[in-house]
Amino acid sequence: MAYDKLAREILSLVGGEKNVESLVHCATRLRFKLKDRTKANKEKIEKLDGVVSVIESGGQFQIVIGNTVADVYRAIGEISNVTNENTANEQKKEEKLWDRFIDLVSSIFTPILPALIGAGMLKGLLMLAVKLGLNVESGTYILLSATADSVFYFLPMLLAFSSARKFRANPFLALVIAGAMIHPSIAELVKNKTDISFLGIPVVLMTYSSTVFPIIIASYLLAKVEQFFNRLIHPVAKNVLTPLLSLVIVAPVTFVAIGPVFTNVSKLLGIGYEFVYNLNPIIAGLVLGGIWQILVVFGVHWGIVPIGWNNLALYGRNTLSGMNGPSNFAQAGAAFGVFLKSKSKKVKQIALSASLTAIFSITEPSIYGVNLRYKKPFYIACLAGAIAGAIGGAAGSGTIAAGPVGILSIPLFMGQGFIGFLIAIVVAFFLSAILTYFFGYDRKNDIEDSTPEMAASVKSEVISSPLKGERVELQNVNDEMFAKGILGDGVAIIPSEGKLYSPADGEVTTAFQTGHAVGITTENGAEILMHIGINTVELKGKYFDLKVKQGQKVKSGDLLVEFDAERIKSDGYDITTPVVITNSKLYKVNTNLNSKFVNPGEELILLERKENADVKKS
Repeated sequence: MAYDKLAREILSLVGGEKNVESLVHCATRLRFKLKDRTKANKEKIEKLDGVVSVIESGGQFQIVIGNTVADVYRAIGEISNVTNENTANEQKKEEKLWDRFIDLVSSIFTPILPALIGAGMLKGLLMLAVKLGLNVESGTYILLSATADSVFYFLPMLLAFSSARKFRANPFLALVIAGAMIHPSIAELVKNKTDISFLGIPVVLMTYSSTVFPIIIASYLLAKVEQFFNRLIHPVAKNVLTPLLSLVIVAPVTFVAIGPVFTNVSKLLGIGYEFVYNLNPIIAGLVLGGIWQILVVFGVHWGIVPIGWNNLALYGRNTLSGMNGPSNFAQAGAAFGVFLKSKSKKVKQIALSASLTAIFSITEPSIYGVNLRYKKPFYIACLAGAIAGAIGGAAGSGTIAAGPVGILSIPLFMGQGFIGFLIAIVVAFFLSAILTYFFGYDRKNDIEDSTPEMAASVKSEVISSPLKGERVELQNVNDEMFAKGILGDGVAIIPSEGKLYSPADGEVTTAFQTGHAVGITTENGAEILMHIGINTVELKGKYFDLKVKQGQKVKSGDLLVEFDAERIKSDGYDITTPVVITNSKLYKVNTNLNSKFVNPGEELILLERKENADVKKS
């Protein structure tokens, strides 16, 4: 895949580099924070080759890429500065507290995921190797074990770097503070239970290796202290004095207050989780296993992930993974059920590939490419995940290291509840596959396979006017996305009547609840977007009455939307309505057929299919 091309397209369609406040990536998603969401074209991005889906959640504009997300992220970094955390716009918007929390957690933890995943998998494989006869006193084991354990022992240092980048502190000063927290001399004092003080203030010494929260809070304080001294100290001296004073202040405060307080907070959080878990692990597993993939869809699972890592640091095991992990296999099973049931080569190919990917822990292709697309498989997978999660909870299953749950990470579950976990993932996969085969997929969906071939046989198609009004050239529309043809070629109409009609026979593929825009895919494969007015999404449905719903079949001339053009104009909005062919690359688009004024049903656009054009690439 040409990652540089995809990177340029994505950056353009999110509104350009200037519209990006920050960008991070996790295992499968690019997570944008945008300054102005209305400048991003979600529909166009979803159609890019290499993009699985687009989700807006947690205050983020999340573009699901899949396994190659790191390559796309790297390509974006090569053509822009948006991956440089220090270039992010510091202007804050009003955001929901939960959205800010999700953004904070994902921004801090996603950069260190590769290290956690790699070390976790290595730890699991070493456990398996020991069971098969590897000597724990051999040099091979000692070296590899040290590699696997280093990530978890030095976790405060990894978190120091990513936290400092998020809070815009000097990451190397944060590393120094984290290094002090796990310094051998401090560890020796803790081991010997030695009492010490700082300037007469007693210091409660604790072990900080593998801890999560203390260094994050310390990095936040460091950022504030640095900002204060950078403003206060003259530029001639601040490069020397700011680092010195920051360390002299933040390091002692971390040992005296932040460390003890937030270590105890971590312990209380762990105790609270254990209390809830022990009340009824079966119910806990049932709920968590059932909703986990729903949380993943919206990207808000990050609100729970730190609890699992905190448990890992406190107890050496993470039972959260024992309950939510089988849901990955449930999604894989549902996609596999679609593969077994479908007779369509295209559907079978997509479903089998998505199922295999989910087995290896990446569920997004199964969720967005198959299960949510047909809806019932996703519901069935959630049900199977709930049942499997209850089994994992009853068995007390858990991991001994961090990492995604898939077939390669099974060794991480060795120990208590291992057999129960194996039963849980088998139940999740096969129950989901069987229920999907019998109840979750209708072969009438295979009809989609014939659409490209049928459409390809049609050489030309006439698109009728959906409105009564004055025709204007698209390039004169007061919206750059339409005027430059980014959304596709077409024409615009200034309506003289507040009624939008279907311009062709087809299916409603996009129906915004606000009523300001409707998308139609014709029976011959042309994709038409009609956007009533400019920036009218801001009206939030006011003055619009949507008459259709997504998935509804319509005939040319059917009423789609009624709207009050005069009131929209009186509120200061331009009612010019672009009518664009979003897959216009497949056609020669002729928009010069009509006179200046048009009526509903009159010819507006003539489409002539290009030679060798393939609808599937649209």
